[in-house]
Amino acid sequence: MTMKPRIRQELIVDYVRQHEKVTVDALAAAFEASRETIRRDLTDLAHRGLIKKFHGGAALPEIMVFDGRGENPFLVRMQENLREKRAIARRAAALFQPGDTILIDTGTTTVVFADELCRLSGLTVITNSVHVAQAMTRASDQNTAFLIGGKYRDESGENLGAMTVEEIGRFHAKYAVLTVGAIEEAGFMDYDMEEAEIARTMIAQSRHITVLADSSKLTRTGLFQVCPLGKVDRLVTDRMPTGNVADALARAGVEIIIAPPTSG
Repeated sequence: MTMKPRIRQELIVDYVRQHEKVTVDALAAAFEASRETIRRDLTDLAHRGLIKKFHGGAALPEIMVFDGRGENPFLVRMQENLREKRAIARRAAALFQPGDTILIDTGTTTVVFADELCRLSGLTVITNSVHVAQAMTRASDQNTAFLIGGKYRDESGENLGAMTVEEIGRFHAKYAVLTVGAIEEAGFMDYDMEEAEIARTMIAQSRHITVLADSSKLTRTGLFQVCPLGKVDRLVTDRMPTGNVADALARAGVEIIIAPPTSG
């Protein structure tokens, strides 16, 4: 029986997500389709922004490239610990189900998370991230995304400032999913004052808080506190915390969910 193009394309996107970079020949063998059929599928998927097509194959789409100081520019940070971020994103996406309402902030890990979460349907997502809103709606017309307005920061594709904070206050979500710049005994921290303010507002408007952070954040020191450790219900990371931070997380009652990256 011939596979319907829409189903095959959904499976191709999953395959590319798992392998990050694949060839036309590998896809043709995996889906028992001709190379011409696979090329047409890749062209369609590339136009929809779901993959990046190159000669002879496809890869995960890039987000953007920037220069800057302080915390690494957005796409540079997207590429840092990418395997870990994808493992965290896959595990975190499995924590949610259709019907959930989720506030999601802007960060490299939440962008990857949205790329995994969008495979579900029936979700309502409220976000200040253009990339998150696009991911949630282009993959499924059964998801609803509210893009919070405000002062636009092109570098990271996000809205910030007083207007954004005010608009977040109009929503009450079951969950908030956030990224942070650092995790310390003093709490979850960030490097950007405006982004920390957005995260604090989302926490105030949600019942359950999930933080996504690769293990490199456990060795860093932030500048602005997002919230005390005990304010967060669960942390999804790629490696079990150790030392004083681990002890502080345990005392605060934070559930630690480990998502080790796959090899290859």
